[in-house]
Amino acid sequence: MTEIVGVGFVKASKTYYFDPEGKEYKMGELVIVETARGLEMGHISIENREEEDSEIVAPLKKIERRATKADLAKYRENLNKRESAMKVCEEKIRKHKLEMKLVDAEYTIDGSKVIFYFSAEGRIDFRELVKDLAAHFRMRIELRQIGVRDEARMLGGIGICGRPFCCSRWLHDFQPVSIKMAKQQNLSLNPSKISGSCGRLMCCLNFENKTYQELRKGMPNEGEQVVTPDGPGKVTAVNLFEGSVNVRLFEKSKDKDAKETPLSQEVRTYFKQEVRRTDKKSHKKSRNEQNNVDPETMKELEKLTRD
Repeated sequence: MTEIVGVGFVKASKTYYFDPEGKEYKMGELVIVETARGLEMGHISIENREEEDSEIVAPLKKIERRATKADLAKYRENLNKRESAMKVCEEKIRKHKLEMKLVDAEYTIDGSKVIFYFSAEGRIDFRELVKDLAAHFRMRIELRQIGVRDEARMLGGIGICGRPFCCSRWLHDFQPVSIKMAKQQNLSLNPSKISGSCGRLMCCLNFENKTYQELRKGMPNEGEQVVTPDGPGKVTAVNLFEGSVNVRLFEKSKDKDAKETPLSQEVRTYFKQEVRRTDKKSHKKSRNEQNNVDPETMKELEKLTRD
C-alpha cells in the first residue's frame, strides 16, 4: 500500500496520483505539480489515502508546493494572455494555409511554454508553424492534436438531455461506446438521436449500459413469442423500467390454410415473471428484425464510433 493524493486539472477531467510526502491535503486545495507538460496548477480531488500498489504507475511524482498568491496571480495573468495567443496562432495557421481548427491555448504556470490544442482530419505537418510561433512568443511551443471528444470536453456545452456535457463535468476518461449498447437499450438507431454534440456516440450509452443489462435479464424482446397465464401470444412492446411487456394473444384462425396465426386486437400487460419464453429461434429472429438497419444508416452509425 502507498499513500497518495489525487490531483485534477482544468484541461483534463482525469485524476492523477501524486506523492504527498507525509503532508496532509484537503479537498479542493490548489497545488503546483510537474507533469509531462511542465509545471501546472491543479486541485486536490482525492485527499490522502492508501492505494494498492497495483493501481499506481510508479514512480509517483511529488507535489511541488501549495499554490501561493504569486502562483494565483501568474495563473490569472496567463488566462488573460490566452485570448491574444489564440489570435496570433489563428493568424499563423491562415498564413501557412493549414487545415486545422484551433481549440484552445494554455500557458504553463511558470510561463516557459504555451500549448495550443487543435483538431484536424488526419495528420498535420506543423513544423513551420511551430518555428513561426516560437519566433513570435520567444518560448517553447507545443501543438497538441486532440479528437472531437476532447474538443467537446474542453469547450463544454449543453447536451440533448438539457444538462452540461458529462465529459466536461465528471467523466474521468472516455470509454469505448458501441452501436450494440444502443440496441440493448432499445434506442432508435437514428444517428442524430444517439450522437452527442461531438458527432460521436453519446458517452451515457456506456455508463448506463450496465443498468440496462441488469434490467434486460430474463426479459423477452419485442416480437418474441411467449406463454402468458392467458395463453400464448406475441410481445408488442417492452418496458424495461417497469419490468413488464405488452402482449397480443394468438386467436384461433378460421382459415386452416393461413400461414400465420392471427393476433387479438386487445393488448395485455404482464410482468416478466408472469411470462415464459418458449422458442429460442423466435427470440433470435425477433432481435434480428428489431436490429435490421439499412446500409446507408449503418455507414452513418459506423462513423459515430470513430475516435
